[in-house]
Amino acid sequence: MSSSSTSFAPSSDHSFFTKPRYSVSGSSTVVTTRLVPAAHYPDPRAGAPAIKVTAQPTPSSSNPSRDADVVKRKRVEALVHSSHKRRRVRQTSVAPSPLSNELLSSPSTRATSVASVAPPSIAARECWIDDDGKPGTGFLSSESVVRDLMKGYKAYFSNPLDPEDRSFDPHPTHYPYACLEYPNSGASERFILLAPKDKDHYNPIMCLESSLHTIIEHYLTPAQRALFGTLPSKDLADEDLFESDCPSPTSSAPSPPSSVSSPPSDSSASSSSSQCSLFSLSSDSSVASISSLSSISALSSLATRRTPSSPPTVDYLRLLQRAIHKRDGPLFLKVMDALNALLSTLKYPPLPADIFEPAPPNSLRGIVRSWKCMPPAVVQRIVDETYQRAVGPHVHKLTRYEAFSSEVYGELMPPFVSDIVRATGLREGMLFLDLGAGVGNVVLQAALETGCRAYGVEIMPEPAKIARSQLEQFRTRCRMWGVRMGEVELEEGDMLASEKVDKLVKEADVVLVNNKVFLEPLNEALRQKFLDLKEGAVVVSLKCLMGSGRSTARNGISRERSASPALKERNLDDISEIFTVTSRPYYPGSVSWGGGGGEYFLQRMNREDYARRLRQFESARGGLMRSTRSRR
Repeated sequence: MSSSSTSFAPSSDHSFFTKPRYSVSGSSTVVTTRLVPAAHYPDPRAGAPAIKVTAQPTPSSSNPSRDADVVKRKRVEALVHSSHKRRRVRQTSVAPSPLSNELLSSPSTRATSVASVAPPSIAARECWIDDDGKPGTGFLSSESVVRDLMKGYKAYFSNPLDPEDRSFDPHPTHYPYACLEYPNSGASERFILLAPKDKDHYNPIMCLESSLHTIIEHYLTPAQRALFGTLPSKDLADEDLFESDCPSPTSSAPSPPSSVSSPPSDSSASSSSSQCSLFSLSSDSSVASISSLSSISALSSLATRRTPSSPPTVDYLRLLQRAIHKRDGPLFLKVMDALNALLSTLKYPPLPADIFEPAPPNSLRGIVRSWKCMPPAVVQRIVDETYQRAVGPHVHKLTRYEAFSSEVYGELMPPFVSDIVRATGLREGMLFLDLGAGVGNVVLQAALETGCRAYGVEIMPEPAKIARSQLEQFRTRCRMWGVRMGEVELEEGDMLASEKVDKLVKEADVVLVNNKVFLEPLNEALRQKFLDLKEGAVVVSLKCLMGSGRSTARNGISRERSASPALKERNLDDISEIFTVTSRPYYPGSVSWGGGGGEYFLQRMNREDYARRLRQFESARGGLMRSTRSRR
């Protein structure tokens, strides 16, 4: 997102990362592919009281009546000598935002209220699509990314039975690879089985494993999941793949089984029972998917019994972990063949005996129909996969900006974006604007996570070009995963000069401005533009646009206030008076330009509250004038 952070050190070619990296001793990086699972945010409302209001008492005086007279005289003099200004607060005929009811706060007071009401959860919606998942032309795969950067990769796997086997070494054309079946019909992707020489660069083995685990965890029923084995407690980390550049001590010998192998007869029974279980749990099949089950039989010798009385089964996921840690290339390929065979059988179940009966559906697509909202892990994987392929190889271009300007580049991480979505109540049917959208990360995630209509504008040419490419790849990835995203539109141009922005601001429900380093003239221009917002619309910013932001989020508690609670003659025409401001904390790892936390602001258009306070002010002024005339 342009215009949103402090400056970054230039990055070298291929510098797209598998782990977040933050500023250390003045240096910093630009982006991250966010493969490391994000830490869970603490609940900011835990233990907070329902409403805690601290009144501001009037200072005591030894002569109350005299003090009252002095105050009245000063107010009358101020009213007589002050010039009447033209009010800049515009009224609008646009229908109020749905957020105006959900986020309506109590009338403004001179106190700071600590809100304990949880922000609206993501609303239920349809997540499934009817289209197939075939990627089509222009698809940017993991294979193509690594192939173009082959010089930055090295061998990871080897053949423990044949030290002379060079099939797992890097090669321009004859490289080792594995396929992964994605949930939607016709969707698959190839991954080159090499490791980056720099552990901070894109790692296809880690990416494959993360996507596989997400599919198994969220697209399968418990019974289907049991056929694949035991999901590990955590995915691979960089240290798992970069413990040492030396060969593994066990690399010269075949990988031993995890437990005592079952007799051949039991192994055959294991293979047969696995196939029967699959056919009983799935219902469309092709000849290819049935014949591919031979890959399952190839691993039947590694079947084990969980209990003495249970039949032998193969824990494919555990075997996959063992192959990775032992760097056993042949075992890894066999296990991936078996896993893909299982997934293919669920995607294309056996055809019914009666040729006039309809073909059974893809059971993985059927799971998506049962979702009420998008699982966060699925959103994270789609966002990360797209970013790694469409943005990662070009991150060095994102550092080309003028230092100490409003065009400094920075990004919000996916967990932070999800927190903004929940805090604003963004949902399907709403309009989300990102002014300074950068490469489009926030726009795409919001559209996928909620199904909302999303629009982003970016003035810098390179990020805008990358954003358009990322949008096309994101749509393809959503089809592969069988999920629906909201309508997205991206524009390259100046947010202040765009006619499209002027039109959409009047319709927007949520507007994001990453104005962390915006210069004051730009912030002031945005304030004027936001006068056209409809009632209840929310502006999200990292620097408070409406008011001084005196009330901060402390100890993880959101604090709500009016920008200036009491209307007076001096602030009667202040734009910030028509916004109610709430500050919320964000936590370490939430932004690309530093490892620390901070706060961001929700500024809700609240003309009704302003009108109420204006009536109170005018009533008090009228009463004061009448009182003064009667005394004369």
